[in-house]
Amino acid sequence: MRSILEELFYGNVYPSTDCRGDDKEARELMGYVASHHENLLKTLDDEQKGILEKFNDCYDELTDINEREIFVYAFRLGMRIAIEVLLPDSNSIIR
Repeated sequence: MRSILEELFYGNVYPSTDCRGDDKEARELMGYVASHHENLLKTLDDEQKGILEKFNDCYDELTDINEREIFVYAFRLGMRIAIEVLLPDSNSIIR
């Protein structure tokens, strides 16, 4: 069995998708979002649908950026915690 570092090196670790659990509340909310989106599309003309599509593209890109930044922050925080646990006198090193 490969270590987590080897799995990461070989591209077998996908934090952006692997961390999504089977959360009932999230699934329910996604259903509402899809339903409202379908209902909204029925009321829009072609020009408005184009604007909504551009909005959704921008929002998806912003979400990706935010998720990346959260991942980086959380990873660094986790490493700082691990260092402190392993080296209790390392407070001056981490800063």
